[in-house]
Amino acid sequence: MEHSDTAEPNRRDFLYLATGAVGAVGVGALAWPFIHQMNPDASALALASIEVDVSAIDVGQSITVTWRGKPVFIRHRTDKEIEEANNVPLSDLPDPIARNANLDANAEATDLNRSAEGKEPWLVMVGICTHLGCVPLGQKGDFGGWFCPCHGSHYDTAGRIRRGPAPENMLVPPFAFVDDETIRIG
Repeated sequence: MEHSDTAEPNRRDFLYLATGAVGAVGVGALAWPFIHQMNPDASALALASIEVDVSAIDVGQSITVTWRGKPVFIRHRTDKEIEEANNVPLSDLPDPIARNANLDANAEATDLNRSAEGKEPWLVMVGICTHLGCVPLGQKGDFGGWFCPCHGSHYDTAGRIRRGPAPENMLVPPFAFVDDETIRIG
């Protein structure tokens, strides 16, 4: 009897291949529910973007909304707050980057780059201190903006870090005005 590497496949070879294929499909079918459950649920997808009616917010007032499980501060700033923010030289800022998701990653932290274009009185930012994730208090601190009492970070009226251990300005999420009274965040 002669053995050769070019022997014709026989029934046993076919059964091995068929069993392996069925086993692979079975493992995939069994694993799919576990993989699928890691996808975000409908409530998380619904929060990917929210619309906020800002028509009732008067000049000098703020509201806090929740977006993706995080607080977002929306402030209708006064002319004085805008003027104070514009008068700060960029060289005085510990973080000279705007941290605005609507702009280039290297945009300077000017007041204009921290607000909404054409809607400069409005400030929208994620209300989380960039030091350890605390929620700062509004219209507090040495610069009239936000103050994180946990470790003493002071933010100005444009949400820029001015003093304390926080390394960065508060983040500005992706947002746009849908109309004069509605902001879409996300």
